[in-house]
Amino acid sequence: MLLPIFLLSGCALMPAGSWNGKACPAPEIAELPAPQCPVPQVIERIVTKTVPAELPPIATTAGKLHLPIIGAIEWAKVEPSGLLFESRIDTGADTTSIHAENIQLIEKDGKRYVRFVLIDADTGETLQQEVRLRRRVLIKQNEGPRERRYVVRMWVTLGKVKSRIDVNLSDRSDFEYPLLIGRNFLTDSMIVDVSRHHTLFIE
Repeated sequence: MLLPIFLLSGCALMPAGSWNGKACPAPEIAELPAPQCPVPQVIERIVTKTVPAELPPIATTAGKLHLPIIGAIEWAKVEPSGLLFESRIDTGADTTSIHAENIQLIEKDGKRYVRFVLIDADTGETLQQEVRLRRRVLIKQNEGPRERRYVVRMWVTLGKVKSRIDVNLSDRSDFEYPLLIGRNFLTDSMIVDVSRHHTLFIE
């Protein structure tokens, strides 16, 4: 029973390269082809795109009276000069104030007028005005003594709102805006949203 086993394993037990005087054939190793991966095919292409949500419309009126909402800085027209001024909207100021130069009090036929000069911010042109004096007021300033100012009546237009109001004449050369719109124009006419700027269109 052992003989067949030795016979079968004889080649393995004999020295390499001999088998009964004959060389053992080297085992043949078949070369297998390298596996080939299939070419990928695009079945479906998904493209993602982030679309920002639409902002809600900005309200243009508010309150029970649906008053127009304006910003902290607006363009205003002042008449009779017809000039446009970039204006600071100030709910803390009682009266509207405008920058004027060469202010003089004059008298005609027993009536007092104020002669002054307004400056066009775009062209630098000066326009002399002569308006009936309304009154004189003492303005308390943050720094320094109180200042006496002349008050005249002028037409002021913001957007579609036009009103004839008292305007005091002052030197606003140290301020960024030549015109300050106070409560005497804003009360019962407009609501101020300080987060907005230049919301009004003036023809």
